[in-house]
Amino acid sequence: MASSSSSNFPCAACKFLRRKCMADCTFAPYFPPEEPQKFFNVHKIFGASNVSKLINEVAPHQRQDTVNSLAYEAEARLKDPVYGCVGAISVLQRQVMRLQRELDAIRADLIRYSAACGEMQPPTTVGTCFDHNAGNSYCPDSLWNEPYGDNGGSYGGSL
Repeated sequence: MASSSSSNFPCAACKFLRRKCMADCTFAPYFPPEEPQKFFNVHKIFGASNVSKLINEVAPHQRQDTVNSLAYEAEARLKDPVYGCVGAISVLQRQVMRLQRELDAIRADLIRYSAACGEMQPPTTVGTCFDHNAGNSYCPDSLWNEPYGDNGGSYGGSL
């Protein structure tokens, strides 16, 4: 990547640190002048010296990913100083678990409704007990379409 010294503008790091951006600037390829907030966040959380050390210790092909990770973590730390990106990851993991439980429950309902209709189908198919257009569950058997049939249940034919 070309250094920002080829243009007249210093990279975001050199501008923030108020120093001349040299041709071999460590920060120039990763902190362009158009993204000053990126360097500000990373500097505030990790410090310019530590970031420079990290960039130089990583293999050249991994440096962009390293800087992107540092920028993401820094932004998350500024939003949530205690948990940082771990807090965001936890929220997403809980959401995935909740959606998995919901999916499992829906698959179980589909199996139950398919069995009630007399059609044993895999849980990924819906069968004739589901009206795709109306979004309602129904069965051809009138017992399952009544709100409280002889079975005493409250299945009523809808989800």
